[in-house]
Amino acid sequence: MKSFPAALMAQARVLIVGDIMLDRYWFGAVDRISPEAPVPVVRVARREDRLGGAANVARNVAALGARASLLGVIGHDEAGRHVADMLAEAGIAAELNRDEAYPTTLKLRVLGRQQQLLRIDFEERPSPQALSGIELQAAQLLLVHDVLLLSDYAKGVLDRVEHLIELARAAAIPVLIDPKGDDFSRYRGATLLTPNRLELEQVIGRWNSEASLTERVQNLRRELDLEALLLTRSEQGMTLFSDSGRMHVDAQAQEVFDVSGAGDTVIATVAAMRAAGADWEQSIYWANQAAGIVVGKLGTSIVTAEELI
Repeated sequence: MKSFPAALMAQARVLIVGDIMLDRYWFGAVDRISPEAPVPVVRVARREDRLGGAANVARNVAALGARASLLGVIGHDEAGRHVADMLAEAGIAAELNRDEAYPTTLKLRVLGRQQQLLRIDFEERPSPQALSGIELQAAQLLLVHDVLLLSDYAKGVLDRVEHLIELARAAAIPVLIDPKGDDFSRYRGATLLTPNRLELEQVIGRWNSEASLTERVQNLRRELDLEALLLTRSEQGMTLFSDSGRMHVDAQAQEVFDVSGAGDTVIATVAAMRAAGADWEQSIYWANQAAGIVVGKLGTSIVTAEELI
């Protein structure tokens, strides 16, 4: 396989639309159990905020050297302001709709001795007005991008995903989607879906052989008018299904520390590679390499072009 095409990345333009989140981590020491309830007491020593959801996807695209634009909804709150600042620092062109009645989606994780003890989620669904704004902006932004990447975390920003797919197809722009839920019919007409094993099982049921899996996926792909479907399989690597058949790549052998955010890295790498003109085989190869790196990091992380080189 050729070396990573870092020089081509500078011209690749990826538009990311989806659910923007802030991942907040509180790290501390656990020395005792609370006298108030049988729970550990965490003495917080360090705090860290990271971009999550579609924002983490955009961060991964930018880290690879591509030009990333992010379209989504945030609130008029501390978390939203912090997300906007972090996106600017990462060199991401942020097109943010600020919803007065919408709190920025926030996931607060409390960790002791590098183990997650608790997660608290703050989230609401965006207003219809905010979604209409997303559609209007997407129609304009598609004119100056090579690939549309839809990052669906089922928080509401992609409730009208069908219209976004129609807009991209009308502009002859490929649509790559990280799906959510058990109804993939809403993604009909996309170029690529990237479900993991659990997500795909919810749609086609459990399979007992690779032949059964291939038959079911190819039937689903034809039914939904997809060019390809990429199944991410954790320690088993990933498998691409297309008109050309089935292509599998084994996972990179290394210690797995944290798989959270690995799906973001995979679809971000595929999108950046496709925007740079790579074919499916090259795109999947580098997505697999990137996934092998990111699972060795804690929490939602990125893989840089330098690491792949």
